[in-house]
This record gives sequence, structure tokens and C-alpha cells, in this order.
Amino acid sequence: MTDPQLSFLNPYAHGFARVAVAVPRNRVADPVFNAAEAIRLYREAAAEGAVVVAFPELGLSAYTCDDLFHQAALLDACGVALQQVVEASASIGAAAIVGLPLRVDHRLFNCAAVVAGGKLLGVLPKTYLPNYGEFYEGRQFNAADAALSTEIDWRGERIPFGADLLFQCRQIPLLKLHVEICEDVWVPIPPSSYAALAGATVLVNLSASNITIGKSAYRHQLVSLHSARCLAAYLYSSAGIGESTTDLAWDGQGLIYESGEMLAESERFSNSSHIVSADVDLERVSRERMRQNSFGVSVQKHKAELSKWRTVPFDVAVPAQPPHGLMRKVERFPYVPANARTRDERCHEVFNIQVQSLVQRMEATGISKLVIGVSGGLDSTHALMVCAQAMDRLKLPRANILAYTMPGFATSDRTLSQAHKLMAATGCSAQEIDIRPSCLQMLKDLEHPHSDAAPRYDITFENVQAGERTSHLFRLANLHNGIVVGTGDLSELALGWCTYGVGDHMSHYNVNASVPKTLIKHLVRWVADTGQIGSDGSDVLRAILDTEVSPELIPSTPGADQPSQKTEDTIGPYELQDFNLYYTLRYGFRPTKVAFLAYTAWHDLTQGAWPDDSHELVRNEYGLRDIKRHLGTFLWRFFKTSQFKRSCVPNGPKVGSGGSLSPRGDWRAPSDSEAEVWLAELKGVPD
Repeated sequence: MTDPQLSFLNPYAHGFARVAVAVPRNRVADPVFNAAEAIRLYREAAAEGAVVVAFPELGLSAYTCDDLFHQAALLDACGVALQQVVEASASIGAAAIVGLPLRVDHRLFNCAAVVAGGKLLGVLPKTYLPNYGEFYEGRQFNAADAALSTEIDWRGERIPFGADLLFQCRQIPLLKLHVEICEDVWVPIPPSSYAALAGATVLVNLSASNITIGKSAYRHQLVSLHSARCLAAYLYSSAGIGESTTDLAWDGQGLIYESGEMLAESERFSNSSHIVSADVDLERVSRERMRQNSFGVSVQKHKAELSKWRTVPFDVAVPAQPPHGLMRKVERFPYVPANARTRDERCHEVFNIQVQSLVQRMEATGISKLVIGVSGGLDSTHALMVCAQAMDRLKLPRANILAYTMPGFATSDRTLSQAHKLMAATGCSAQEIDIRPSCLQMLKDLEHPHSDAAPRYDITFENVQAGERTSHLFRLANLHNGIVVGTGDLSELALGWCTYGVGDHMSHYNVNASVPKTLIKHLVRWVADTGQIGSDGSDVLRAILDTEVSPELIPSTPGADQPSQKTEDTIGPYELQDFNLYYTLRYGFRPTKVAFLAYTAWHDLTQGAWPDDSHELVRNEYGLRDIKRHLGTFLWRFFKTSQFKRSCVPNGPKVGSGGSLSPRGDWRAPSDSEAEVWLAELKGVPD
């Protein structure tokens, strides 16, 4: 549940924790200066709302001391410096991890010290000492496995010592830290791998990695993949300005990753001390570990070793309202990247997944003809593009696509014209079938008032038209030995916006089944921009993009250019409902958190990137009241009224990690579920 003591707009109320990586300017063998600079950055990070601050390897002494590490005066000064950081932590309210050389059992260890609340919580020695190339750590230090003691004496207190330590925050139960040092993450099985299995959600690396050509990119790959494998946040802090350049150079690269995604990176080659912060989603980390059962299997496999790990509790002061709101990027369109290059790659990949899946279905069935209904709207337009590409790939004529536009009582001149132009540009076999006579016959058989010209436009009136269209398509497929290609999308399945059974709910194979409406819009634009059906085809595709989304089942006002029946008037804006779908389906977040994320992404249209370079996209913003209202619509339709339709959907390819709603794939749910727990939780969102 959301913490009732915290404001709704406080990220800490929704499972986030702000973490920071510090890259201080240091002086070689000057612990007094280094401690003062560390404390200054420590306070600065805490004032910005961070509860964890990571510093570089051997930061209190500097990494490049070489044989000076065996000088008693330097080691004594490092101990004094650490105590200064410990004492400063009493008034700072966050945890800090600093690096220093430490003598234990007459041997020297390269250590990370964890401090908080005026206490030294524990000390972790480095496990793997590099002694190759430019590194000579084996000359000065001992590895963690060489330690005999599991505790050290520090100012009269016994302090846990060892690489098997975890640090659990009392105020933020999902915040559990582990610390490793530089080389530890470069080995085949880093110590933090076991730490993650033992429950650590935030992995910290104190590093002093020198910079060479290409090394920065490799660090990104290393940290990204390791955080992804461990399903954890990973903080990487590396030494920068001030380290000796006798033989090496330093860039001070600080990184914050979460489950493979970069949240923040520090400025490299900076000539001054600085910090970089981000809000890590600890609930996401926890939920992903719960969802991926292979993580649990790994825990079971190493249970005997993991049971030996020790946990040290600590306290932090959770900020009442950290500055800057949520410090992480929340895409308005989680299915559509804002970055143009990434978006182009996404569209190319999704389109080819759909095409290849349809090709396989055609080859497996031995059928060479496709039957599709073309309305002049978005979904059927994109499905037709997939059909065309599949025919090209199979080296079959596009005339094997039997496309039918079937005007009914509410079909507008605009969409009918667009359907004909699109079919002509595609080169398919195009026909028009007027379904009004057969619909009138059915309405007459049903004794529906409209059969006597009464203007009664109820659900029966709508579904007679939808059913007639699909019924025609199936019989046409029988007649021509083809398969019906479905056009309904993921958003419609989520909201139950489809006519069950013999309606747009049904087909032989649905290429759009796991593609949300917002992504289909960009796929159609991508096909237009890449000119895949010629310039005339691109023009009609852009016209379709400018057409109001509508089922066109209720007659429009005579002479109207756009359909008067607007889908989004009933189910809410697709851009918000796709947002709600993503975070509900992919992560299972509670409604209050979904609303918080939606508010972060959508409350100010001037903030953040939009996935449209040409500004053709209408740019909207939504306040919390509208977000709450539309989320309520989503929750009711998704959990209460629509599952029976999803329980028997046709085959169709899953295209994205955001999930599908196939009962054979990502989503298995009862058709008679209630929505009360979600709607009750939604009440926690303020108006």
C-alpha cells in the first residue's frame, strides 16, 4: 500500500528511492581534504533527497597511492577521515559508502565502509584484486577471502566485516544494499550476483577504473547487463580528477542503472566535484523478481550459501517532499519511444514480427489468399500493410489479398473514400459490399425498432453491423480458400472494445493482437514516411492518421467530415489508456502508482520529449482529476467486464515486452473477476 504518511506526489510513497553517485575532486594521500570534500557532497546529495550516496574506491586516500598504502601515517589519517564521515552522518540522514584502506589482522584490505545515523554500519573488503596490466593491487592488499575476522573493533564497538554483508533500511523495506569494489563486477560471477539472490535490491560499486579508449562504453555494457541479470539497481562510482596521472588517466564516470536501463550518468572528465542522482523503482525490482520464477529457482539452487549472508539494519530520514519531483524519465507513450532513431527501429522490428508471423501461418496452412475487411481506419490499414508485405515476402501477387470495404448505416464518405484509395495504392483485389440490406433483414427478423425506421441506435443496432461484416469475411474466406486476417488491437482487447464472437473479436489470425493503438498510429506513420506503398499511398495513410477513431456504427450528422461517434468519448483517450495498460499489465502496479506515473508524464505538455519530430501529433496534457477518472474507466473495463472476450481470442503474435493478452501467453485471468480492490485503491488518488 502507498505510505499514508507521505504526500501523493512524493516518489517515496510509490516505491521509489533516490540514490546518488558522487565523483569528488581528491588529493593523493590527503585524507583530511578528501574527507571534507566527501562530507560536502554527502550533505549536498541528501539535501537533494537522496538516501544512499556512493563514493569512489579508496576515495579517502586516493587510489593511486601505490606503496604509500604501507605508510602508517597515511593509514592512521584514513581512519581519522572515516570517523569524520561517520560523525557527519549523524546529522545528514542518508547512508554513505566510502572507500579506504583498512588494517585487519595485520593485513591491509581495500575496503568500502557503509555509514549512516552517526554509526559505522559495516565494512566490506574487495574480493578480487587485479594484478595484471597497469594494476598491482596484489602488492599492497589482501583479498576478502584471506580475512579471518568477521568483525573489527572500531572506536570500542564491534563492527561487521566481510564481503557477505547486506544493509537493510528500516524506513524503506525494499531498500537493501550490497557493496562490491571495482574488479569485483568484471569477473565471471561477481559477488553482487549472490547478494541479489540474497535480497539486495541496490548494488553499489566503488571503483577507480582508469580510462582508456573504449572503456567507457564497456562499463556501460557491463553495468547494464549485470543490473539486468540481477534484476537490481546498480550504482557505479569511479575516481576522477585529482588521482595521479603518473602513468594513468581518469574520467570520473558515475552510472546509475536499473534492470538494464540507464537512469543517470555523470559528466566525464569534469574538473570539479559533482554528484548525479536518480530515483530507482524498488517496487519494480521486487515485482520483476517475483514474476521471473527463474530468479527464485536460482535462489533455491544457492540457498545453502545464501543462508550465511548477514544483514545489518540501518535508518534514514525519508524526505517529506524531495525536490524536483520524480527524478527519472517516464515516457508518455511507453510503447512508443520518443527518440526518433529508437522509434524507427521499434517500428521496423514490430512490423517484421507481424509480417513473419503471418508468413509462417500462411506457409503452415498452405493457404495463399488473405481476406481482410478495410474500413479506412487505423487498425485495418496497418493490418493491410502487413498483408501486403507478407505477399511480397512469399513472392505472391498482392492480388491474393482479397480486401473488402463494407459500408453500413454510419460509414462516412471520408472513411469509405480512404478505404478505396488505400486498397488501390496497395494493389490488392478490392471490392465493396454494402451490408445495409443484410443488416436490415436481420433487424427485421429481430423485430428491432430500426427496421421500421425508428432512430434507435442501441447495442443491438451496432453489433448487427459488426457481426454482418465479420460473417461476410468468414464466408468469403470459405469461398476463396483463404484465411481472415484480424485487425483488432491490444488496446481494444484491454478495454473490451470489440464485438464478441462473430464480430471484430474474431478472425483466423490476428496480426494486431498485441499491438496497442498508440503504436499502430506510429507504425502507419512509419510506413507512410518510408514510402512502402508509393507517394499516393503515403498521402492516404496520412489522411487516415488525421481521421477520428470511430467504430462508425451510429449514423453521423449529414455532411460531417469526421465520424460523429468517437470511441474515446466512451472509453477515454487511448494515449492515457495505453499508459494505464502498460503499467498494469507489465508490472502489476497498484492504481495509485499508475496515476502518479501518469501525472508525472502527462501533467505538463511542455516537459519531456514527444515521439513526433514533425509535430503532427496532437499534444495533450492531463490533470490528476482526469487521470483518475480515465484510470477508473480502464480498471472497470479491464478487470470486470472484458476478460471473457480475451479468454477466447484468435492466434496472433506477441510483439513486445509490454505483454500480450492472449490466454495462452502473458495473461491468464478469470472471466468473472471483480474490480473492487483496484477501484478502492484508486480512491487514494487525490482529486
